[in-house]
Order: sequence, then structure tokens, then C-alpha cells
Amino acid sequence: MADNNILLGVNVDHVATVRQARYREIGRACGQIVEPDPIAWALAAERAGADGITMHLREDRRHMQDEDVRRMRACIATRLNLEMACTEEMTAFALAIKPDFACLVPENRTEVTTEGGLDVAGQMDRVGQVVRTLNDAGIVTSLFIDPEASQIDAAAELGSPLIELHTGAFSNAWHVPAARVAELLKLERAVEYAVTLGLTVNAGHGVNYVNVADIRRIEGIHELNIGHSIVSRALFTGVDEAVGRMKALIRGLL
Repeated sequence: MADNNILLGVNVDHVATVRQARYREIGRACGQIVEPDPIAWALAAERAGADGITMHLREDRRHMQDEDVRRMRACIATRLNLEMACTEEMTAFALAIKPDFACLVPENRTEVTTEGGLDVAGQMDRVGQVVRTLNDAGIVTSLFIDPEASQIDAAAELGSPLIELHTGAFSNAWHVPAARVAELLKLERAVEYAVTLGLTVNAGHGVNYVNVADIRRIEGIHELNIGHSIVSRALFTGVDEAVGRMKALIRGLL
């Protein structure tokens, strides 16, 4: 059985999505009539047991805004994991904000949320420059990649201490038994291989209150980053229950 001390990083992007659906033209990220506040929500998630807070500042600012990241950096008590594209603008922003972790992800302006992993092997120079710059600044860098040996090799070669395996294919296949087993096996083999290379392995995307039972049993996973499912459940049960239940599930307490 896997270590039951897997950490829970809570992604709060979709709290900002709700805010932007109504108030994107207001020109401010909080205060007065603008709600909900993702920072207030993140603080509630911390109190409920979140081990860290994840947020993605997209180039098109579709949900999180620059001021959200600045306020989050100043307010939270745990760890800030900033998801970001491999661009000069985002690198400069990260250097100014100094998150605890920076997870490099691909961006497609037509997608609703990040779909698929970063092609590290296909853009070694570009990704490598960002990894070196952030690591030199004391920001621990992670690469969001598909569970493929070539991508894991590339991450290790570039000196990224962390990877985050994209679990979307597994999550999408969960209701098709044969596909589910095949995708879970890919994840298990990818985690095992990455650990042999000295990488710390996180995982996330599409993990929910049902399929997390399979993911948490994979030996070697350090942290799960989960957002949409927790935010969705919190609409019905509140932040305390939603975060607390997920934390208990990944620890094998339920």
C-alpha cells in the first residue's frame, strides 16, 4: 500500500472563474461588490487542511489576475505553487513574486483548462532556460508532463527537481474499465521510473472524490494538486467539508 502521507495542494483557479464570470469588467480583483475572493477561499482551504495553494496565472488572465497572485503570496500560511507558461513575461513575474514552487505548464488559448502535458522533450532549450532561471532564484521548479519516459528523461536532464504527472487521460478513462486499468498502469510505471531518476513526483488533473482511491495507492506520489472537484463540492458542502474529505481520502482515512 502507498504511503498515506500524500500532500494535498488545492487549486483555487475556479473560484476566480466564478468571480470573472460576473466582474471581469470591474477592474479590480476584490473589495466592494466583487466576489468571491479566491484569497479568502484559499485561507479557508488552508484552515481545512490544505498543505499548499496552487493558482495558474494565464497569459490571457481569464481567471486569476496579477493582484490575486500578489495578495496570495502575502496572505497564505502554507506554500504557493504558481502554474505558469514558459514565457519571458511569466518568468519575470515569478521572479518578482517568488512563489515557493513554479509549475511550468502548456497553454492553449482555446482550452477551458490545461489539457495535456508540457512537451519538454520537444523544447529543451526554451524550457531549460526557464528552469535554470527559476531554480537559480530559489524557486523550486516543476514540469507538468504526460506520464511518458521521454518527458521524464527530459525533465531530469534539465535539472527540474519536481515533475507533476498529468492524470487527465486516466481520469477521462475511469468509466471504461480496460482503459482505466491501462492508464493507471502508465501512471504507476511513470512514477516508479521518475523516482529512480531522483525526481519528486506530484500528480493532478481530473482527480476527484471517486477516482482518487486509485491514484492514492500509487507508490511514490508526493502531492496531489486538485482544484475543480474540490471547488465544485464546496458549492454544496462548504470549503471545510470539501477540503477535509479530500484530505482524508488521499490519506486513506475514509
